[in-house]
Amino acid sequence: MTKHHPPDYLPATGLPGLLPAYDLIARVLGFRRVYARLITHAELRDGQRVLEIGCGTGNVLIAAKRSHPGIDAVGTDPDPQILDRARRKAHGLSGIRFEEGYAQQLPCADGEFDRVLSSMMLHHLPDDAKPAAAAEIFRVLRPGGSLHLVDIGGEMTAPPGPIASRMRSNHHAAGNLGDAIPRLLDTAGFDCAQVATQSHRLLGQLVYYRASRPV
Repeated sequence: MTKHHPPDYLPATGLPGLLPAYDLIARVLGFRRVYARLITHAELRDGQRVLEIGCGTGNVLIAAKRSHPGIDAVGTDPDPQILDRARRKAHGLSGIRFEEGYAQQLPCADGEFDRVLSSMMLHHLPDDAKPAAAAEIFRVLRPGGSLHLVDIGGEMTAPPGPIASRMRSNHHAAGNLGDAIPRLLDTAGFDCAQVATQSHRLLGQLVYYRASRPV
């Protein structure tokens, strides 16, 4: 059965035809360091249940599982083809699985997770879907659990290059700028704090957030 995406659906690579180059693009953009930093911020521990939303080919979740073998890891993404690749890459690892689902309709139980990870996903959502996604993340986290998110965001602190300027003028990315992300998460009930920023030669500024569900 063909899956019907929302009209504003943005594939992980920006264009459906770029799926075969997904991991190469991630390497060229230097995202391995971004993934590692996000995992460090999450302070993962054995026994925790960890969800990644918009997991793509599983780069973040597989890295988290390899560095913390005692976690129970679940990745979700709406793209079945990209999930097939994630499953192939995770072959041989136990305690990790990938399920089809949108961030605004997570196939997960209430309070199921200790941590939720989101890497370069939020700007893929249309602005009118972001509140539902934030509410879903809040729902699936246990009290005291936390979301760890990195994405294009914050204020422009230096004149960007042409690619960064184009990215930030895109209506998907523009909805992340200024205080949009912390406002979104605070409105959903989280206690949200910016924990780090990082200049990116192509994307401009990346911002890392920690958003905790109150106990």
